[in-house]
Amino acid sequence: MNAKENRQDDAGRDGEGGSRTQGPLSRPGGGRWDPMQYLLHGLALYFFCRLAGVPMGTPQAKETPTVTYKVPYSQFLKEVKSNQVADVLLDGQYNIDFTPRASSPTALEVRQRYAEQHSGGANIVFSTVRPDTCAVPYDAMTRNGVTFGASERRSNRLGGTLSWVMCLVIVALALRAVIPSGAISGKIGARTKHKSAAPQQSVRFADVAGIDEAKEELQEVVHFLREPETFTRLGARPPKGVLLVGSPGTGKTLLARAVAGEAGVPFFSMSASEFVELYVGMGAMRVRELFAAARAAAPCIVFIDEIDAVAKGRDSRLRSVGNDEREQTLNQLLTEMDGFDSSNALDKPVICIAATNRPDVLDSALMRPGRFDRKVSVGHPDRQGRAEILRVHIGQRKLPLHADVDVDRLAASTTGFTGADLANVVNEAAIMAGRGGGDIVTAADFDAAIMRSVAGVEKKRSILRGLEKSVVARHEVGHALVGAAVAMLLPQMPRVERLSIVPRSSGALGFTYMPPAAEDRALSFDNEIRGQLATLLAGRAAEAVTCPGLSTGAGDDIQRATGLAYRAVAEAGLSTRIGPLNVGVLSSGLDGEAAALLGGGGGAARMAALVEEEVKLLIDTALRVAQDVVEFNRDLHAEISDKLQASERLEGADLEAMLARVMLPQSLKDFVVRGETAALPAAARARAS
Repeated sequence: MNAKENRQDDAGRDGEGGSRTQGPLSRPGGGRWDPMQYLLHGLALYFFCRLAGVPMGTPQAKETPTVTYKVPYSQFLKEVKSNQVADVLLDGQYNIDFTPRASSPTALEVRQRYAEQHSGGANIVFSTVRPDTCAVPYDAMTRNGVTFGASERRSNRLGGTLSWVMCLVIVALALRAVIPSGAISGKIGARTKHKSAAPQQSVRFADVAGIDEAKEELQEVVHFLREPETFTRLGARPPKGVLLVGSPGTGKTLLARAVAGEAGVPFFSMSASEFVELYVGMGAMRVRELFAAARAAAPCIVFIDEIDAVAKGRDSRLRSVGNDEREQTLNQLLTEMDGFDSSNALDKPVICIAATNRPDVLDSALMRPGRFDRKVSVGHPDRQGRAEILRVHIGQRKLPLHADVDVDRLAASTTGFTGADLANVVNEAAIMAGRGGGDIVTAADFDAAIMRSVAGVEKKRSILRGLEKSVVARHEVGHALVGAAVAMLLPQMPRVERLSIVPRSSGALGFTYMPPAAEDRALSFDNEIRGQLATLLAGRAAEAVTCPGLSTGAGDDIQRATGLAYRAVAEAGLSTRIGPLNVGVLSSGLDGEAAALLGGGGGAARMAALVEEEVKLLIDTALRVAQDVVEFNRDLHAEISDKLQASERLEGADLEAMLARVMLPQSLKDFVVRGETAALPAAARARAS
């Protein structure tokens, strides 16, 4: 913008940084005096007063009050027949108002009573209700010269409605005249401007650990932003967009900030949910403002978090009714990303980085090359990555560690944790050390922090008493016995390290802690799945063998075991009867060969029944095998259960020594190692065959 345009803007600005020349229609303090505004305000006030019933005009002389008395209909008939009624007013239905003559004894009595209680006189009117079976005495009223008629009680709903409509129209016009047209949109879009940021020099790739593959893919983006001419001289163009895909907490936002920090460029960030609000068109306007600010600050990074909030596929299966605003926002986003092909896009690139954990619902137009050219997976860190993340957070917080803290051991015991989970573990460990009054963070603090993340906070007062405490202890010891037996057969399976019957905030009354025994695994084998099923159902098996009855405590175990067995049969193809088939694909009806394979229209139902039989067969076998383990080690089960009830916690060498005495029944070996179902009752074996 040149100097002349700046001067014109300053001359036309009101209030902020400039002043207006006051003309004949100007008012003090800036702004024009508009008579229409005052006229509209006056009309609005008039309509409000009329609707509220405020009297308008010249005050009238004080009138004599009218007093209405309720009387029975028989009194009305008596007054009419005795010629004591002056006039009658009917509503056309049942209500009757009548005025007595001045000489009426009843009227004289009422006036005297009123005069004793109030000062001055009053007009006396009697009101009554005519019974449905009684007729109005028109003959008597005509004979006595009574004036009678009907009141006009027509509904004035249309007039009232029009009054309200006119009032609202007047108020809307007044607001439109007073408030500038761009004021509301300016306030709504103001938040977009606050999202822009200076170069994020504080976050670098050194602060991001455990996702080395993602960092390597984004290094090229950093080189494009730092030295674009290195690539442009060879005819290469920078990627317009990078989509970061990963579970929540894996570090997608931190990675985007690190790219801007490494390149030393401005970082513009906004959550996709902030694009769409109440007002139609605000989402598209915010997209335009965001990318306009980014182009002005190029080279830079534009980061859109949770982009699936506005970029879902334009399909009736993925979008609900009334999503025009979201589609407008998505269309504007697509247009802006196409607009990066300007003349200076190569020298001053603007790279859009988006994050999502639901890539399957994104619109296909957004995913094509030329918009989001790169798709970078940000997964869970492996054991080495977790150790690096823990060291980063420990170093950033400058935690004083005890000599017994082994970061590699902590990484091994936090399988499945994301970067955010590990940051929380480090923070919780520091909090627990400070709560205990210590000066350093010990391994016990980290173990307590991990257990808090896995199982929740221990409740200070145990709610378990008597039989419940005994049942929970036997339940958990059942898990421990079968878990230890399975680990003896399969060395790669996890070992039991801790038993507890202290209730946790997560709702668990007790838990058996079995951290992974080996490095992170990408595959599970059929014998391991059968071992997991037996371990999951061991709590119910222990209740069936050692308790007077079954409890609801095994509900979560049964749910997890059922899900695991179903996935093994219906998805992984680990059932010998069904074979290597994916039941979900067959039942979808997308493949014509599927219907022929299943034998016609009823094939899907037969396949579902077959899957159900196989799942139940696995569950029944695992439960029976777990019962055999508990029966085979009944004395050891009782010994460990008694100790667990007394101390509420068992861990370390004592627990390891007791579990080393577990004996393995042949049925466990047959089921876990060989996959046999001979441990089932005869009826189940017959059904399996």
